[in-house]
Amino acid sequence: MSKICQITGKKAMNGNNVSHSKRRTKRTFEVNLFTKKFYYVEQDCWIMLKLSAAGLRIINKKGLNAALIDAVEKGYCDWKSIKVLSE
Repeated sequence: MSKICQITGKKAMNGNNVSHSKRRTKRTFEVNLFTKKFYYVEQDCWIMLKLSAAGLRIINKKGLNAALIDAVEKGYCDWKSIKVLSE
């Protein structure tokens, strides 16, 4: 699975390291990703999402179901990519 947030669609960006003498070398700006378990009440199961800190704030604000529906509509993830835990 790649380093993309399943809720916001954030992914790594490219940029430059700039030294004191203004020499530029390429670098990547990685996303602050982590995996988190959620209890999905609508399906009565535990799911695991790979999301950024901004994605976690969106889930806290909208709720898990609304955030997942928005992410699927925008194409950031699909229902098959959401990992369902067998507990």
